[in-house]
Amino acid sequence: MNQEIPLTRDVDAIQIPSGDTISLPTGTPVVITQSLGGTYTVATSAGLARISSNDSDALGIDQAANEEKAQRDEEMKSAPLMEQIWHQLKQVYDPEIPVDIVNLGLVYDCTVDDEEDRKVVNVKMTLTAPGCGMGPAIAADAQARIMTVEEIEDARVELVWDPPWNQDMITEEGKMKLGMI
Repeated sequence: MNQEIPLTRDVDAIQIPSGDTISLPTGTPVVITQSLGGTYTVATSAGLARISSNDSDALGIDQAANEEKAQRDEEMKSAPLMEQIWHQLKQVYDPEIPVDIVNLGLVYDCTVDDEEDRKVVNVKMTLTAPGCGMGPAIAADAQARIMTVEEIEDARVELVWDPPWNQDMITEEGKMKLGMI
């Protein structure tokens, strides 16, 4: 962290906050500003970008950290279904804030419904700002995480704006991580 690293190969990334896909060429100097939830927020000369854990090798990051996360996820498989789902949602981060979407208070509702003998998760979540271009990427991350739960056959993540998010929605754990208490 806070050390400039040249990328060892070309990498597709998501520009923050627009959410646009960009290509970062080999040799691009980056500084990792956040590495939570399996993604890496990096500062480049063109601004912030998010790099997937699948491309962590381009940052010179050892895959051992990703393997440890996979081991924790494997251990969660014996937990009750809703606990598994909430565990996965807690692995999703806003790339600019070092707190997961659950503890930020962005997840308003999460249900598991039986639809034609299929377990479908329906999530309603919001963002800290309505104009954030990262919304679709964060929602897609949440959906992908939920889909890793074995019993789940579909997941729908809907971005909603009512009620509007405010800092009072952050959990005590989230406030502690942000230094607010």
